[in-house]
Amino acid sequence: MIEMKEIVQTIGGIVQALLKQPRKAFEYLVGDPRKWVTPFNAVAAAILAVGIPVIGLRLWKGLAAVTNLSQETPWGLWIGFDVLCGVALAAGGYTIAATVYLFGLKRYHGLLRPAVLTGFLGYTFVVIGLILDLGQPWRMPYMMIFPRGVTSVLFEVGWCVALYLTVQAVEFSPTVLEWAGLKQLRDLFAKAAVWLTIFALVLSTLHQSSLGALFLLAPTKLHPLWYSPYIPLYFFVSSIIAGLSMVIVESSLSHKIFENRLSTGEHTDLDDLTLGLGKAAAVALYAYFFIKLIGLADSMEWDLLGTPYGHWFLVEMLGFVALPCALYTVAVRTQSVKLVRFTGAWTVLGILVNRLNVSIIAMNWNKSPHYVPSWMEVMVSVTLITMGVLLFRWIVNRMPVLAEDEPRQGGKSLVGALTGKA
Repeated sequence: MIEMKEIVQTIGGIVQALLKQPRKAFEYLVGDPRKWVTPFNAVAAAILAVGIPVIGLRLWKGLAAVTNLSQETPWGLWIGFDVLCGVALAAGGYTIAATVYLFGLKRYHGLLRPAVLTGFLGYTFVVIGLILDLGQPWRMPYMMIFPRGVTSVLFEVGWCVALYLTVQAVEFSPTVLEWAGLKQLRDLFAKAAVWLTIFALVLSTLHQSSLGALFLLAPTKLHPLWYSPYIPLYFFVSSIIAGLSMVIVESSLSHKIFENRLSTGEHTDLDDLTLGLGKAAAVALYAYFFIKLIGLADSMEWDLLGTPYGHWFLVEMLGFVALPCALYTVAVRTQSVKLVRFTGAWTVLGILVNRLNVSIIAMNWNKSPHYVPSWMEVMVSVTLITMGVLLFRWIVNRMPVLAEDEPRQGGKSLVGALTGKA
């Protein structure tokens, strides 16, 4: 009853503020039209102007109208990049949540909200990309209502991703409720943080590894250097690396670009937190490197290292696994925050290389001609990324994501921003 009364009063206050100052509300929600013309907005508008019609063409005419997919290659860029890479890079939500709530490292709490937001938006656009690849989105709830494919890996992935997206929405809800001024409801959801983190960790363990398990079904299609019985473990461990590295990159960019939205109160030592994340990423990378070596020794495919595909495999292993291991180690030992951030970006690139190797480059490696995505497939992926960045910017500029107390500029709550009151 108390929450319902609070909801009614808050909604009434928001409506009243919107009616009293519609121009101010418009500028707050959409932005000042005089500031719309910026290089970033111009590039984003150009991307959307091309990408959205291509998405419409795909939904209207089907995959053949915009993709180079075939019966031999039914999965292309939208699965390899939008889904596999997107899910890995969105893993920062569960890694930082587990760090704060399960491992008790409270000093990383300042990184939690942006990490959860990045994860939530990442999974949202993963689902959108999956819908564009599969088509017929109205059929997606069927597996929830009529669970007939319970022995399928895709069935487990679908359920886990749907549940995890729901969990992340609930995890981020305290930020939204705080912005809306619903303090009692916000406190109610915040109390469930530990249980949500445990649930999210279980779901992430399942679907991150199951995405790798999908490729266990293609032993004759995936190149032997990338195919391994350990591939589910590879995907799970590399998702931890991706999550930590993505948080390093995202936090450094957010604190620079959205400096006006940082807290006016207690200062967060971002450099110290970045070094800690670099140390954890180094440990995870070392573990991943040796697990990959064990898989290679188990396959006994050493002779393939002398082939062109073997050379590219060595580039991935040495350039995007061993090198970041060394760079993270040197950076932490020398306390070089800049090197940690560079290595984080390089590691994110390495995760993209690995996922694209498994899903596209090394898939159907002995078939000719090999699949190459069309420009429209690339355009759709770039459009989804642009939408995600724009939505992230909109949320951070309005909601208490980077600051849980009053930000340096702008209000903390919706009503406060519209009325000028705290």
